[in-house]
Amino acid sequence: MVHLYNKMPSEGFFGAAFTTVDRALNWFRLSSVWYLLFGLACCGIELMQTGGPRTDIDRIGSVPRPTPRQSDLMIVAGTLTYKMASRLRLLYDQMAEPKYVIAMGSCANCGGLFQLSYSVVKGVDKIVPVDVYVPGCPPRPEALTEGILKLQEKIRTERFLVKSP
Repeated sequence: MVHLYNKMPSEGFFGAAFTTVDRALNWFRLSSVWYLLFGLACCGIELMQTGGPRTDIDRIGSVPRPTPRQSDLMIVAGTLTYKMASRLRLLYDQMAEPKYVIAMGSCANCGGLFQLSYSVVKGVDKIVPVDVYVPGCPPRPEALTEGILKLQEKIRTERFLVKSP
């Protein structure tokens, strides 16, 4: 919680905001979640629609980036095959810390209706750690927006300056 003081004391400062460093850093980070586009199948169309004018996620601070070195969120949208899994891991490793992953759609979550195929990975979490799962086949843009908001809630509660036990 940020405490704002706008009263003008006799010393002459005009206003101050008091908070912890962790909360300030988290507020900066959750307000600028830049995502890497990784649309693999039909969910990629819904991912593109989420950045469109109707469900514009730019207003919550999410901006698409074409390179993994500038992004801190990877949205895996669609069917992941074993042939593409090594490239997914390579792009994930090139992202800077802290990095997050959203699995979008049934195929990214568990293989979807292609899970019986020999070439389909049975969930993105077998390759990279996933933070938020967005269900649906394909999920609506509003569902992906809700997933990004859930990720922002996770970012808001993280602690950086305190050692974890």
